Amino acid sequence: MNDAQTAANELIIKDFELASTEGGAPSEAEIFQALCDRISWLIEHNMEYLLSLLYRNDVSETKIHDALSPGNPDPANIALAKLVMDRQRQRLATKKFYGSQPSEGVDEELRW
Repeated sequence: MNDAQTAANELIIKDFELASTEGGAPSEAEIFQALCDRISWLIEHNMEYLLSLLYRNDVSETKIHDALSPGNPDPANIALAKLVMDRQRQRLATKKFYGSQPSEGVDEELRW
């Protein structure tokens, strides 16, 4: 697993309050399963909090709507977990790409 994937997994574990596993870093499949279980529980017990988490993770509202629609071939918890995993990968790829861009020509006070 590369550093970007590890960072994405750590964010998902933290944001969705997934239980940590003993004996090292969990695999992507283990994280996905734990995320599916957590989302399933949230759908039944605290949908507002789940929607808040999805919003904070910058998951597209349109994609959420599609994932929750009866016409979706995947169960809602699996569809939403896929969206979360994909979005975290996208966010980190963007951060990596733009974080490595030279900041020449930018005022010193505005650099990060």
